[in-house]
Amino acid sequence: MSAVEKIREPDLNDNSPQRQPQALEHRGSRLDPFEEACEWLPILHRLGIQVDRLVPIATRARANKTSFHVEFLAADLCSEDQLYRAIADDLQLTFLPAVEPARLAVRDNDSFRLLGSSFATRQARPILYVEPDRAPTQLVGAVVLDLRGLRRMLREHPERAGRMAVAAPSVLRRALIARNEPRLTTRACDALANNVPDCSANIVATVSQGFAIGAVLVSLPLGFVLWPSATMLALHLVFSLFFLGCVTLRMLAARHAEPPYLAKLPPVIPAELPTYTIMIALYREAVVVPELLASLGRIVWPRAKLEIKLVCEADDAETLAALRAHTLRPWVEVIEVPAQGPRTKPKALTYALPLTSGALVAIYDAEDKPHPLQLLEAWQTFRDAPPELACLQAPLVMTNAGEGMIQRLFAFEYAALFRGLLPWLSSKGLVLPLGGTSNHFRRDALEAVGAWDPFNVTEDADLGLRLTRFGYRCGTITYPTFEEAPHRLGDWVPQRTRWFKGWLQTWLVHMRNPLQLRREIGTASFLIVQVLFAGMVISALAHPLMLVTLVGIVLEMLDPATPQAHSALFAIDAVNIACGYAAFLVLGAATLVKRERKSLWKTVLATPVYWMMISYAAWRAAWHLYSKPFHWEKTPHRISGSRWVKRVRQLREQGSVEA
Repeated sequence: MSAVEKIREPDLNDNSPQRQPQALEHRGSRLDPFEEACEWLPILHRLGIQVDRLVPIATRARANKTSFHVEFLAADLCSEDQLYRAIADDLQLTFLPAVEPARLAVRDNDSFRLLGSSFATRQARPILYVEPDRAPTQLVGAVVLDLRGLRRMLREHPERAGRMAVAAPSVLRRALIARNEPRLTTRACDALANNVPDCSANIVATVSQGFAIGAVLVSLPLGFVLWPSATMLALHLVFSLFFLGCVTLRMLAARHAEPPYLAKLPPVIPAELPTYTIMIALYREAVVVPELLASLGRIVWPRAKLEIKLVCEADDAETLAALRAHTLRPWVEVIEVPAQGPRTKPKALTYALPLTSGALVAIYDAEDKPHPLQLLEAWQTFRDAPPELACLQAPLVMTNAGEGMIQRLFAFEYAALFRGLLPWLSSKGLVLPLGGTSNHFRRDALEAVGAWDPFNVTEDADLGLRLTRFGYRCGTITYPTFEEAPHRLGDWVPQRTRWFKGWLQTWLVHMRNPLQLRREIGTASFLIVQVLFAGMVISALAHPLMLVTLVGIVLEMLDPATPQAHSALFAIDAVNIACGYAAFLVLGAATLVKRERKSLWKTVLATPVYWMMISYAAWRAAWHLYSKPFHWEKTPHRISGSRWVKRVRQLREQGSVEA
């Protein structure tokens, strides 16, 4: 039996036995799911749910090694409000449709810990609710309910019924979040800067770094005035060093690069699977919400062990309205992040992390369409690897490469990065600059390094380097995530500007003590950091200067009296540009499949123009680093036009794809 057949749950309203996983022997101290199901018969009767629904739910609970109650919630046979009203009626307890945060009598640390529980793992804990003119009431709102124990306790102590009430878990959870909102916000904004200040970008540059940058900016004009030829030659030699580093890195990766493939996944025992958290940060993404929900609905993972957190800014009314227009499944939660502190994706993710419970955490963007089996490959890779493997990067594939020059070159870059460079770095155990999406983390490692830096606008690259500094390593997997490249130049430039600005931020942060960095990550990874974070940006900044110099020298060389030093500059610039283009094209070409190679000639012809676009974005990033270092330039996303998404949309309209 394949992994898909064992655990995929594409339609949770189809509870026929043949659609359920193979039953496994149940172990543990709790009730067997079939025994537990009998306790729920009166509840199902009150809800008008047929008894024959019990068997497939209990079978699934035994296979997944969860409780009947957890699987019943995941099956979404009724609303949460209906379920807990029925529980209250059955136990003859008061039902509270709303809970005021200020009336919860629970210690702050306990309430904060309760937020990091899922409906699959939360244990019943006493929470008192204080109302005027009555004794404190104990709330029954934890999802893992012991109905047999509650009934026995109420039979033996009927007087307690007057001091107990039932509240739906989501209602209680919203009250706990509201109570802890200041703490969550402070933690998201300040925790990394307070705990590991050397790894925080809240300060753009230290005093010594600022002095060094200022010295360079003053020395260059002075050098051009006093020693123009020598200064020009020295500057080109420095640029050449970074160009050579980038070229060498790409060529080394190209030697081992290969077209994409999908790893063969062994069969899976559902009971072994942990709770998996998926986090998606959304901002002004109302237009892609339907496609996002459809894509998430295709993921293969037991729904009782899956939690999806849609993280939105509290003042993003349009996106929140688009989400509320859909009936979200029980494992999907919308988290509203207060509009305070830096308005960045990493701040939003760090705010939401304490509200999750998964042992593994995956990060996606709003426009992503992950392969349904990606979580399975990530989990199996983590399971078979030592604990030092903290993060896995899935490849990103552009689905609209044929729509224009920007899309074609963007897809070519991504192929080189995710199929060539990152797998090679991973195979050598070197530092990995993570992509901004499709990262899979061990939760304990993510928390150990301080999660995301709210002030860094490329939190992915920073986190990959920080994990390495803390003794962890990152790897890659093969099942991809599908995205669309920016459609217009006006979308591409802000995105690339933000990337370059973030790479500069990351380099400045981690180079505050270069000797310490080298000791922590090793010499090889230290050199990779110089190439990937500083070298790529400096090469992009230098490219137009080299082209201008090259053209100027060519014109001068028409005069026989051209100084010999100018001929040397010509040779340096010509070699740099030629090798830079060649390495870029060789690495990308090595990762293409046969179908993609048909348009390679178009990529070759467009490369000089694309590199000039990259240079413009790099100069813009340098200015933004000075003028607005923490500003997050939003990349707009549009409704996808790819054939795959059109097919998903068609199936969804027919009711075949769950949102």
